[in-house]
Amino acid sequence: MFTSARNIIIGGIDFFHKPFARYIPEQPFRYLACGGGNTLLSIAIEYIAINFILHRSSTHILWITIAPEVGAWIIANAISLPIGFILSRYIVYPESNLLGRIQLFRYALTTVSFIVLAYLLVKLFAYSLPSLNPTIAYTFICIFIAVVSYITQRLFTFKVTPEEVVA
Repeated sequence: MFTSARNIIIGGIDFFHKPFARYIPEQPFRYLACGGGNTLLSIAIEYIAINFILHRSSTHILWITIAPEVGAWIIANAISLPIGFILSRYIVYPESNLLGRIQLFRYALTTVSFIVLAYLLVKLFAYSLPSLNPTIAYTFICIFIAVVSYITQRLFTFKVTPEEVVA
């Protein structure tokens, strides 16, 4: 079942890749498709969580009050992070020969790092370039994060290690 689902996803992505094959290689296109799909899923989950699960109300856990926006973001990330990992591992970077637990740790580490980096870049643009249109700034940040994330995932999280030669 897993193999057939993987083949269907790859077949769909590769079908849409054909018109762009001259301009973008297969792996970056798969990365964009999986990452874009996962981002859309995360946005949908956040919308459902804030409106229908949390009912736009704060949540109290022990002595901490969590705003509905933060609670919805936590719910969305709890779902989209493992889905993003599975898509990256089996669709985008299936050739990686690192152990799954190492990949998962590295994926979580890089994801958290890029969330922090995006936050810092938003703050930097807001304070250092207040006259810059926020939408243009955020678009630049998203493109920058996507490119750096792709490179990091390819060279660190899902890298291919040379096989040891047994003599």
